[in-house]
Amino acid sequence: MAPFSAHATRPARPKLRARRAGFTLVEVLVALLILSVIAAMGWQGVASMGRAREIGQAASERTLRLQTLVAQWEQDLLAVYDSPSLPGLRFDGAALRLLRRSDAGVQVVVWAVRDGRWQRWAGPATTRSGELAQSLAASQQLQGQEPGQLLLTEGVTGWQLYCWRDQGWSNCQSSDDVAEGSPVRPTTPPAGTPPSAGTPPPTGGDGTAAPAPTVAAPRARLPLGVRLQIDLAEGRLLRDVALAPQLQEQR
Repeated sequence: MAPFSAHATRPARPKLRARRAGFTLVEVLVALLILSVIAAMGWQGVASMGRAREIGQAASERTLRLQTLVAQWEQDLLAVYDSPSLPGLRFDGAALRLLRRSDAGVQVVVWAVRDGRWQRWAGPATTRSGELAQSLAASQQLQGQEPGQLLLTEGVTGWQLYCWRDQGWSNCQSSDDVAEGSPVRPTTPPAGTPPSAGTPPPTGGDGTAAPAPTVAAPRARLPLGVRLQIDLAEGRLLRDVALAPQLQEQR
């Protein structure tokens, strides 16, 4: 019989295996969740920056457009023609009609607000007073859809014009300054019409009929300045324009 040995009866210990490097499924899911949250936050930030850029660009373009419109408004007022027979500037509450000098003659320009739309219309330039009077009469029939109508801006809620007269601003619609116009010969009665009773016909020194007296036709005098007050989506716009010096010298 073999002798008893303590080493023979001791069980062998199992060898420990080295742990492999890596992530568990839970760790991977947590990491993916964190990355998705960060990506969503980053996308919202990029989208907000894009929207802010679009809004800023649109506001900048509208500001430049308004500056162009105001410059055109000033040019029209500075070129007003003071006609001896036609009103050079007239405002009826909805539209401003003015006579504007140009290289080709004089033209009728209309600034109007219709259904929240600010529009400008310019008629053909002419050097004939009859054609200018016809163009002015035609401008009173404009509806806003005619050829030549230029849409300036939308979103207008109201506008008003003030004229500088008598050292102060007053509503252009109800403050015409009347001046004497060109002499006009009154209409003579038809031939054979008897004179009124007790009123002998005027005679000259040789006994012949004297020429009929002339009278001055009244006309509206141009103001020294015009103030524009218009309510836009951005707020109220105010702009004062002094008329050309040559018009002021005619006072």
